[in-house]
Formats: sequence, C-alpha cells, structure tokens
Amino acid sequence: MTGQRTASRGVICAALMGVATLAFASMADAGPVDRLREGLFRNRGAEATTPPVARYVSEEGRVFILDRSQSTPMLKYDDSPEVWALAPNPAPRGDTIYKNDLGEPVLRVTRLGGFTLFTDERPSGEAVSLAGGGSPLRLPAMSPQAVLERMGQASLRASRAARRTLLFEAEATPASSALIADAAMVTSVAIIRLSQRKDGRALLGQFNKVRFQEGAKPQASLKGGVLSITVAPERGLAGRPSSDRIIKVARGK
Repeated sequence: MTGQRTASRGVICAALMGVATLAFASMADAGPVDRLREGLFRNRGAEATTPPVARYVSEEGRVFILDRSQSTPMLKYDDSPEVWALAPNPAPRGDTIYKNDLGEPVLRVTRLGGFTLFTDERPSGEAVSLAGGGSPLRLPAMSPQAVLERMGQASLRASRAARRTLLFEAEATPASSALIADAAMVTSVAIIRLSQRKDGRALLGQFNKVRFQEGAKPQASLKGGVLSITVAPERGLAGRPSSDRIIKVARGK
C-alpha cells in the first residue's frame, strides 16, 4: 500500500509539474510586466464590472448618479438639479477619466472598477463607493406650458440671486423647447453660484438679460448686456453649456 501511495503521489506531482510547465510556456512570449498583470488580474474582470446606471457616494458624503448607458455619460449630484455631460478620455493603466465641457476631470474609473471623484473642495480626488441602483438621466418631454413655467421659475431664482430683474427670453421650437427649459435651469444655477462669489455683484452687473437660442453646438457668450446661451437639441442633455462654462464666460475667461 505504501508503494502504491508513493507511486500515486509521483503521478500527481508529475501532472502538476506538467500543468505548471504548460502555464509558463504559454506566458513565455510575454514580457515580465505582462506576466505579472496576467497573474494578478486574470480572474478579476467580473469583480470590476459596475452597473451602467448606479448611485455612488464619496468619502465626503457626496451622493451622485452616474449614467453610462448612453453615448454621452451623465452625472447628477443629489443636492443639485444640474445634470453634467461627461466626455470619457483614456488614461494610463487602462483607466478612464471623465471630463466636463471645460475639459476638467470630474471622475476617474480604473480598469478594475475603482472610482475617484474630483471636486473644487477635493481637487486631488476622493474615493467613491457603489451605493445602489439609479434611474437613467434623460431629458424629459415637456408641454409648452411646462416649458414656460420652468423658464419663469429659473428667471425668478436668478433675479433673486442677482437682487434685480433678469429677463429670460427664448427662441424655441418644439425640438429645442425642453432643452432650453433645462438650459434656463442650469443658467439660474450658474447665476446663483456667481452671486455667492466676492466679486459676484460686479460679474452679475454685466448683463440684465439672458437669451436662449438654437445653434450648431452648445455655447455661452456675453455681449452688450446680454448673456446668450446656445443649445444643440440633437445632443440631448449634452447640447447645452454647463454652469461651469457659463461662469467662466461671465468671468471673461
């Protein structure tokens, strides 16, 4: 019996040696870094997958929804009505950096599914954890009456922040009306943020009217006391400038 067990162990050891030899032979053509990467991450792809639409929370407690189910990724914080359109950019080590319409980093996603959020308060980034499911971020259909109400509400909020009347006017079509209503809300967010700056009164004193119009691409401009906001309806929520871009224009940058 002892001889049989010894022989069996010899067969098992030989088989294991054969498997190891084949494994090393299959990796012989790869460099040292590739072999290390293969050994570490071969079976971790499933662990790195995240839902296309999900809710996340940062170290500082900021909660947001990230929607990657559409051609343009979208992000919305729970404490703000604005939806941010993001552009994915390749980064070292197979990571992806999502940037806003000013080209500034907002979110970094590693190849293994790790998230880092960049904010004004934490420009170097803070870790992010998956917090659950979320609803897709889409531009809702709106009736003409709803569009007018949204425009009026945005104008009222902006006027209160500026402490004077700011007239919102638009040249809208059925194709652009919902996007213009959303752009009006984003503009009011920008004006509120401007009013909170030390130089806010001077910056807001540059215009007394906000005009919304259709165009080939989203943009913002300031001239002759009028803040002009151009929207591109075919781009959906990505077809209007962000509050960051509007603030940059108001600051003359």
